[in-house]
Amino acid sequence: MNPEELQAFRELIENGIPFNAYLGIRLLDLGDRQCRLLLPYRPELLGDARRQALHGGVISALIDTCGGFAVWSTGSIKDRVATIDLRVDYLKPAVACDIIAHSRIRMLGNRVGNVSTVVYATTAPEVIIAEGRSVYNIRRF
Repeated sequence: MNPEELQAFRELIENGIPFNAYLGIRLLDLGDRQCRLLLPYRPELLGDARRQALHGGVISALIDTCGGFAVWSTGSIKDRVATIDLRVDYLKPAVACDIIAHSRIRMLGNRVGNVSTVVYATTAPEVIIAEGRSVYNIRRF
């Protein structure tokens, strides 16, 4: 991926999708059949304020976004990618921390991509907070 394509994807991920912009998602790495996204901690994203744990829906949205862009980056920004299936296993609470999702393509066909994603805190990358498996439909243009 050339620098112009990478910048176009960065703009789409961070600002072109209003929900991503609201969450504050930031692109760390994209290409080579993988994607890494950062979600900075904000108190508005808590699901359980007593524990200061991020909402599970926020974590699943990050997994879905990261997996989708791992697949999307294998083609053109003009392509369209839609989620077919998403499964998330929540392993530990994400307590008041910035988190990273790292997606890797497991299988990529002409119309379907299968992705595996792990989520971890920026301060403890060895501790997996959640794992996701997702499938995406691809329309190439």
